[in-house]
Amino acid sequence: MKTALLLQTLEQQLARLQARIAPLSAHATLSARFDRQLFQTRSTQMQAYLDEANAHFQELKHAVEQQQLPQVAWLAERLAAQIEAINRESEAWSLRVWDSASPGLRRWQRKRLETQEFERRLLEMKQQRQQQYQQATTLDDQQRLAREITAFDGRLARCRQALEEIERVLARITR
Repeated sequence: MKTALLLQTLEQQLARLQARIAPLSAHATLSARFDRQLFQTRSTQMQAYLDEANAHFQELKHAVEQQQLPQVAWLAERLAAQIEAINRESEAWSLRVWDSASPGLRRWQRKRLETQEFERRLLEMKQQRQQQYQQATTLDDQQRLAREITAFDGRLARCRQALEEIERVLARITR
């Protein structure tokens, strides 16, 4: 019973993390975010770290089914550490200081970070409006919220276009 509750709790935490990092899951940094002891991936994208944690969760479920107690304990401890690390990184994302680089590169990286944070906030606001839309009872409220959601879609499209341009500039600078 305790094991089933543990697995359910870990699965819920992973699902919450997935939703939380969705806006910044594909954003990369110059250097690794975590120690190699904690994550094996060479990617600097949050999604890669979450994918590795999900893979460990699947291994943990399999070890529980096979009743491999030492492996279950090790995997559970490792997965808990990975979840905590991803959670801390997602909370500190807007405060992240970029790796040392040239002043021009640093300026573009800061611009990318600001634009990514703007995209994250836009996504949150759009999700709030979508939830309000689903709960709206009057036609006026539904129409107003639908217009706001459409406006957020436009802003997100422009924001993502700006991010693509920033990424192209950064690619040219770092060649």
